Amino acid sequence: MPRGLLPDTTPVRTNRDFRLLWYSGFVTSFGTVLTLLAIPVQIMLITGSPLAVGLMGTVELVPMVVFGLYGGALADALDRRLMTLLTELALGLLSAGLLVNSLLEEPPLWPLYVAVAAASALQGLQGPAMIAMVRRLVPAEQMTAAMALNSLRSNLSAIVGTAIAGVLISLLGLPTAYLIDVGTFAVSVLLIAGVRPQPVGEHAAPASLRSLAEGVRYAMGKPVLVGSYAVDLVATALALPFALFAFLAADLGAPWSLGLMFSATAVGGLVAAATSGWAERVHRHGRAVLLAAAAWGATMVAVGLSPWWWLTLVLLALGGGANFVADLFRGTMWNHIVPDRLRGRLAGIEVLVGSAGPQLGDLRAGLFGSLFGIRRAVWTGGLACVAGIGLVAVGARQLARYEYVPETSASPTG
Repeated sequence: MPRGLLPDTTPVRTNRDFRLLWYSGFVTSFGTVLTLLAIPVQIMLITGSPLAVGLMGTVELVPMVVFGLYGGALADALDRRLMTLLTELALGLLSAGLLVNSLLEEPPLWPLYVAVAAASALQGLQGPAMIAMVRRLVPAEQMTAAMALNSLRSNLSAIVGTAIAGVLISLLGLPTAYLIDVGTFAVSVLLIAGVRPQPVGEHAAPASLRSLAEGVRYAMGKPVLVGSYAVDLVATALALPFALFAFLAADLGAPWSLGLMFSATAVGGLVAAATSGWAERVHRHGRAVLLAAAAWGATMVAVGLSPWWWLTLVLLALGGGANFVADLFRGTMWNHIVPDRLRGRLAGIEVLVGSAGPQLGDLRAGLFGSLFGIRRAVWTGGLACVAGIGLVAVGARQLARYEYVPETSASPTG
């Protein structure tokens, strides 16, 4: 592979604290994948009900939104590394509780839902602190590379971790899956403990509704940020077909391809992250976000029209690559624009937008699929996404004109 395409590993090689945080995320994400597969399997074994499994999404959403916003305010008021460490420890204790429950002769159902809700709340508290911490650990000129490495880690875990998790659960059982997750959290806690403290400034605002309102006002006063939120919502709410994959696989005469469909987007994101060396030479981040989001929509149009399962998988992988590019430059842009004192609260808004979009996307896909048919629901969503991104480009011109100037790292233009 040409050297210019290889991902830049400078942030991991030269920044000890970022390296520890990156390794921590890699280790714990594997264990988390195990539990994310084990819980629905256990609910299925206990109830035999698809509805009972589907309720997991409902149980997760509200705690994620509420605690994500509050976690953003806390991340600007408390030591971000300490918040990350304590929530990681609490998540490990939750996995230990799931392990104990799975060892009972007749495991009750309610602890699983309680664990799902509690984990969602803890992740909502942890997410803003982890997002806000990266900019302190990595110089501005390395931010694109850091975002690419984080995406590479996530996609690699999603692909390899899911495959290994399925085998481990089927061969060794649910208790072993939970036990491994507890072990990964223990390693992750030790790694995060090695990161230097991240105290807040002396003028940091205490976590309150007033401080949350200050963060919202700042975000709404930045057209570039508002435009980036709109791009994310348009792409996920209009063109996220995950809820229709089972029906699409059956329509293609290849129901066995369902698992491949879910992993195809992650494969595309992984390939894009592994060949992201070119990204540091791109400074028109806003334009890159808009083009990549439109490309995601266009691939979903093609997915809805594809007559062959293999072509559908290729198109989903291309869409995953486009989604990686959009997320990469959104994250880079966000880290360059948002000041450190507000970064936690703005990260809370990112968690809110990131949680709401996919949930709306599943709702839209299911509704349109039942009213107009599976394929039409997919390709019309992609078409609406392309049109919506065009409207965002016209309405949020500062986003389209945004350009990062390395010589003035703290002064983006546009």
